Amino acid sequence: MKHDALNALVHYGFRDPDLLETALTHRSASSRHNERLEFLGDALLGFIIADVLHANFPHADEGALTRTRAALVNRETLAAIAREFDVGELLHLGDGELKSGGWRRSSILANAIEAVTAAIYLDGGLEACRVEVLRWFASRLATIEPDLAPKDAKTALQEYLQARRRTLPTYRTIAEDGPPHRRIFTVECLVEGCPPVIAESHSRRAGEQDAARVALQKLRTGEWS
Repeated sequence: MKHDALNALVHYGFRDPDLLETALTHRSASSRHNERLEFLGDALLGFIIADVLHANFPHADEGALTRTRAALVNRETLAAIAREFDVGELLHLGDGELKSGGWRRSSILANAIEAVTAAIYLDGGLEACRVEVLRWFASRLATIEPDLAPKDAKTALQEYLQARRRTLPTYRTIAEDGPPHRRIFTVECLVEGCPPVIAESHSRRAGEQDAARVALQKLRTGEWS
């Protein structure tokens, strides 16, 4: 089964199979884990998807292209792609993560896709990496429409509050932890008259988006008035 999942995920033949092993190894399983590869893979995915969107939609403006890239390159989409290729079966996890079902966790699955992207790039170069990434995203790229791409959470929250003539939200980084190549940012979103929302992510921007998403959901569901 693992062999089938690996063949489905990666059509590229590695010259250095250890790179792929590292990409599929969570930090709970070994000191030689995939976090540095995640860092590189995140940037590569953003670039490759931005490049193809720029080429395929010459009349779309910057805002539409940015929203479309964000709709494609995010934790939920990457985790969904990982599930389509049964990446959970391929992961090397420590005992604690195995017991808690880490192979199903969206963050771990998305990080693995990022890491595998970087492993392909380091082993075979940008073109080999691009071929694999575009194969993973093929069905989504075939149906995406930049003009219909959803707004990012911060924009949606701002527009929601503006429509109700309420004060705009503010964001504040309240903590930074972790090594330089893998910082964890704790970000606070403040909406006037509501409790603060706190989110953690590997970048300030992503943390702000996550916090805004939670705040918007609470407003829309009536949890906050």
